[in-house]
Amino acid sequence: MFREVRRNKKQILTAEQCEDILRQTTSGVLSVLGDDDYPYGVPMSYAYDDGKLYFHGMPAGHKMDALKKHDKVSFTVIETDHIVPDEYTTYYRSVIVFGRAKIIEDPEEKVDALLKLVDKYSADYREGSMEEINGKLKAVCIFVVDAEHISGKEAIEFAEAR
Repeated sequence: MFREVRRNKKQILTAEQCEDILRQTTSGVLSVLGDDDYPYGVPMSYAYDDGKLYFHGMPAGHKMDALKKHDKVSFTVIETDHIVPDEYTTYYRSVIVFGRAKIIEDPEEKVDALLKLVDKYSADYREGSMEEINGKLKAVCIFVVDAEHISGKEAIEFAEAR
């Protein structure tokens, strides 16, 4: 169903490496099927936990309209992108996730997802986060992507250095 990574098999990241990158990287590009079936990619912050990506945003707009029409998405993160001018290349490490998005309606699940985002981006301020979360819970839209396929790849130079 999903294509295998091409090129040198040494460049393919393990599932564990992919998950580490998803836990550590702070943003990526969510791609959806947008208006008139054009791809629509939008930069997003997120939290990753146990095969799921959690996102938050406004309840209306291009992204949410697209998700309501078509739940299949991809999400790409680039952990490393080092330009090497004298070699005419870049040394990179990236991960792509394919999955299905679902809007979270249940208030308790929304709070749980928001706390995952707090833990990732504002861990030192978790204690006071519930006031902020409760104040914005009704106005924010939370959605989760259940990962169906995760793949990662790195520059051959990184693979050979391991």
